[in-house]
Amino acid sequence: MNETPSAAPTKPPADIPFWDAFRFWLKLGFISFGGPAGQIAIMHEELVERRCWISERRFLHALNYCMVLPGPEAQQLATYIGWLMHRTWGGIVAGGLFVLPSLFILVALSWIYMAWGDVPTIAGILYGIKPAVTAIVVVAALRIGARALKNGVLWAIAAAAFIALFALNVPFPLIVIGAGLIGYVGGQVAPKLFATGGGHGADGKRYGAAVIDDETPTPQHALFGWKRFAAVLAIGLLLWGAAMAVLVSIYGGQGPLSQMGWFFTKAALLTFGGAYAVLPYVYQAAVEHYQWVTPLQMIDGLALGETTPGPLIMVVAFVGFVGGWTTQFLGADSLFSAGALAATVVTFFTFLPSFMFILLGGPLVETTHGDLKFTAPLTGITAAVVGVILNLAVFFAYHVLWPKGLQGPFDWPSLVIGAGAFIALWRYKVGIMPVIGACAALGAAWTLLV
Repeated sequence: MNETPSAAPTKPPADIPFWDAFRFWLKLGFISFGGPAGQIAIMHEELVERRCWISERRFLHALNYCMVLPGPEAQQLATYIGWLMHRTWGGIVAGGLFVLPSLFILVALSWIYMAWGDVPTIAGILYGIKPAVTAIVVVAALRIGARALKNGVLWAIAAAAFIALFALNVPFPLIVIGAGLIGYVGGQVAPKLFATGGGHGADGKRYGAAVIDDETPTPQHALFGWKRFAAVLAIGLLLWGAAMAVLVSIYGGQGPLSQMGWFFTKAALLTFGGAYAVLPYVYQAAVEHYQWVTPLQMIDGLALGETTPGPLIMVVAFVGFVGGWTTQFLGADSLFSAGALAATVVTFFTFLPSFMFILLGGPLVETTHGDLKFTAPLTGITAAVVGVILNLAVFFAYHVLWPKGLQGPFDWPSLVIGAGAFIALWRYKVGIMPVIGACAALGAAWTLLV
């Protein structure tokens, strides 16, 4: 039975003024470290437990929907709650402020990286961070695998995804589609084997009456209607089409910004399983096809992304900045402007679909406050994501431990730093930021000593 604790308020707070919510979303954008788990925990503590803006069940109901979607679930959850409280502009503000601080910080760090990355101290810091990032990816694969791989069939899907990427170089979208199809068929043939998805359910806790409580009626703006659905869809497509038309008209269809806009739109629609899952797809395009960044720059970009607030998928802003800088599409004298513009373009095309998913699907989700069931196709995709992330870890380890290729020397200091980072993260549950800071200091010290 759900009983409100005696110490919890029995009357909900007054309706939240828009500017009070604005200040909270701005603060959240600067403190949202720790990846999606940490970001969701921060929102739960602030919005459910402390401020009582939304109840536990409504919070988890929204989260389960965001978990089903491609894209960064924490950013989408903020967008959903902002939209539920303050209509469309509330969602845009909440989701936008979740991203913008990270964009500005990453543009600044990317500029320092490109302009002074060869300075010994900075090079040493990056030297120490690279094995730490490899350890972080390995831990991510282990943790996701422990939650997702509940039987031999799901283990087999994960193994097949790893082999498809590592040995056969199968494109990431085909792996997602294939895993989804296997999950769909498996859900019909052996539903029990594919009923292990999810992982977020209401636990019955109550923290007092909330502004958006369990029994609070769905607000008028959140009710589903085909007219509104068509209008939102048309506006989203118009925004995307107008942005692409501007880029193509100025830079041509083969220009770097036009290519980035098209590619990162596709990437945004395939980010099932979070940033770690889609990074191999980004790598295939950014490193191998378009050659916007080098393999080592890709690792450095993920390292910078780990040290900034906001969604980890914001590493794409680094890819955009470096791509704009190296292609010099604004001329050799405007490298920073080219990088900053490319990072902004990439961010726009990466996150526009996330806003659309919430504004289009939110009213459908609000038609029922029952638990949202994870589908069998999603279970299959989640299993494949484990293999994809493991492939990413192998890729990073190869470039960190053999920086000059297998014919070159083995980098023992990187192995020691990476092993220490893994033990700290996995065995002692140390936070990502302290681990990265310690590894950066070790890397700088080693570089200066030798």
